[in-house]
Amino acid sequence: MKVLVVGSGAREHAIAWKFHTSTRNNGVFCAPGNAGTGEFAVNLDIDVSDTRAILSAVNEYGIKLVFIGPEVPLSRGLADELRKNSIPTVGPGADGAKLESSKAYSKEFMLRHQIPTAKARIVKNSGELEAALKDFQLPLVVKKSGLAAGKGVLETSDLVRAREFAESQLKDGEVVIEEFLKGYEISIFALSDGKNYLLCPPAADYKKAGDGNQGPNTGGMGAVCPVPWFDASLMPEIEETIIRPSFQGLRNDGIDFRGILYFGLMITAEGPKVLEYNVRFGDPEAQAVIPLMETDFANLFEAVANQTLETQQLSISPLQSICVVVAADGYPDEYRKNLKVELPDIRLEKRQHLFHASTMERDGELVTGGGRCFSVVGKGTELLKARNRCYELASQVKFPGAWYRKDIGNRIFGEDAD
Repeated sequence: MKVLVVGSGAREHAIAWKFHTSTRNNGVFCAPGNAGTGEFAVNLDIDVSDTRAILSAVNEYGIKLVFIGPEVPLSRGLADELRKNSIPTVGPGADGAKLESSKAYSKEFMLRHQIPTAKARIVKNSGELEAALKDFQLPLVVKKSGLAAGKGVLETSDLVRAREFAESQLKDGEVVIEEFLKGYEISIFALSDGKNYLLCPPAADYKKAGDGNQGPNTGGMGAVCPVPWFDASLMPEIEETIIRPSFQGLRNDGIDFRGILYFGLMITAEGPKVLEYNVRFGDPEAQAVIPLMETDFANLFEAVANQTLETQQLSISPLQSICVVVAADGYPDEYRKNLKVELPDIRLEKRQHLFHASTMERDGELVTGGGRCFSVVGKGTELLKARNRCYELASQVKFPGAWYRKDIGNRIFGEDAD
């Protein structure tokens, strides 16, 4: 089966690599892909939002399944257009994608379907802001409603800073003011065909730039799967109060959700609560989760696209997995691109993976193209072995100013706001 993966990040590299390992692989294509995917797939010079070019490529190359990786083309209705043309597609339509593209809509969805979440108020203009801020104790959380690449959230005990951040985000649309939940975070991916779902093991990501969970928010600096400190006895409650009601809510709202629904949860003293939905694999959690998925990717996601997921079982490796993101100097603020990279040869390694993010070949040399440049993954029979393999590999990724957090794998409590 020929597959097209839309996107250029480390997440898409991991997805494309897993399709490449399928026994049914008859060609993997990426739009646009990166230097890493170019080692085993055909990279197409197509922007992720160029629907016409993607449709043309599907027809030209005889592609039988399209997997949409990032949130932006999903929010713009790429999956809708592909399905209108009878192309099996992994990824929700624009209606389902609103669960991520609008935090205001997402919060209203949770409240409407009685899904446990933080107390919140939706603010549409400056006139509503003061009343909303007075409605919450400090610390509190301010979220941009629209897409923000994981960086549109401020957790703070400083009311002045909260007001300034909210005002800056109101220029682009609504903001959501939320109570600050105490506990620890986990991420759960559910694969859905619109009627059935399968759950991946919980993962945890590290959002802050600095060690000890300090510094500004990022798109994610690392992840671990499964989560050693997660109380597995909570899974029945999570399914009963959050996962099933979410999918039932989608069906009640007439939304045909075929793709990945990401549940960002806070495990609080009062029980699990939803922080956010994403409508695709999270990055970097996907890079930790996907290497543990043993079910044939082509079979699994063909079933997602064709609404036959009841025919599949999700087999997961018993290993531990840790992902560390190697970033460019300055990230998550301004950073340099086009930096020459030197990488180790790990082609024979089975418990180490190196996923590229927006890298490219230029004049015969590998160069960086983004802020989060590589995702390094180590696997092991226990957390320490996975971590050692991961950091051994991270230390061998060389480019000017390369940096990464040194504490991925430590427990995240998430109890402090700045």
